Amino acid sequence: MITEALKNPMSMFDVKDRSALITGASGAFGRAVAIALGAMGAKLTLAGSTKSDLDAVAEECREVGADVQVLYRRPDTLEDAHAMVDAAVSAYGTLDQLFVASGSNKPGFIHEQSVEDWESVMDANVRGAWLMAKATGTYWIENKKRGKVLLVSSVRGRHGNVSGYTGYCASKGATNMLTKVLATEWGQYGTTVNAIAPTVFRSKLTAWMYEEDNELGQATKKRSLSRIPLGRLGEPEDLVGMAIYLLSPASDFCTGQIMYVDGGFSAG
Repeated sequence: MITEALKNPMSMFDVKDRSALITGASGAFGRAVAIALGAMGAKLTLAGSTKSDLDAVAEECREVGADVQVLYRRPDTLEDAHAMVDAAVSAYGTLDQLFVASGSNKPGFIHEQSVEDWESVMDANVRGAWLMAKATGTYWIENKKRGKVLLVSSVRGRHGNVSGYTGYCASKGATNMLTKVLATEWGQYGTTVNAIAPTVFRSKLTAWMYEEDNELGQATKKRSLSRIPLGRLGEPEDLVGMAIYLLSPASDFCTGQIMYVDGGFSAG
């Protein structure tokens, strides 16, 4: 018997009318995935803290035909997280996909970095993801639904050999374990949890690496390029294919995985 998936393999990537919640939607990754999902017919709830940037992304999504609502908030508290989930469900009747694209980095050598800066990175990259997962998972379990969770890790969650990244590397290592534990915890409900682990991508977060007078930034950029077999840094569009896979039915038997989109960085 030839199944529908084999007769029409592109149907496995169908996300039309799926309700997708994206935090950090005004960032490079959130924006790229939001526009792509919107172009494929997903219904979008976009969250972010900067009104002008978020409005600009929402308008780009509408240009490709997407149904969009925006929330000007970050997942700083459990109340924030529940409010985002409630908004998605209220607007579209359900929630099918969660993409936690919000995050932060404040590089600095440990003997110079403040405790407050370190804590802010951990809060943005780990606490925020945990809160969003808690709120979304609670909704799915209580309503006997299943969904897709996609977190953003980094090659730095696996390779810690870069100076000034004690906060960032530690947070992405924690993201990897959060992905794996949630996958084992929620497998019984049919929910998948995966993470994308990029190398250096062009974004607001990495802008400091392009500053000519930033010694740490230039050293980090040079070291990253020397480790990437494809010989270039990533662009936001490079992430989209993997994100669509992990947020679509095509990945229904893929969970607990850290998917490296890194130009071959992790191969070396």
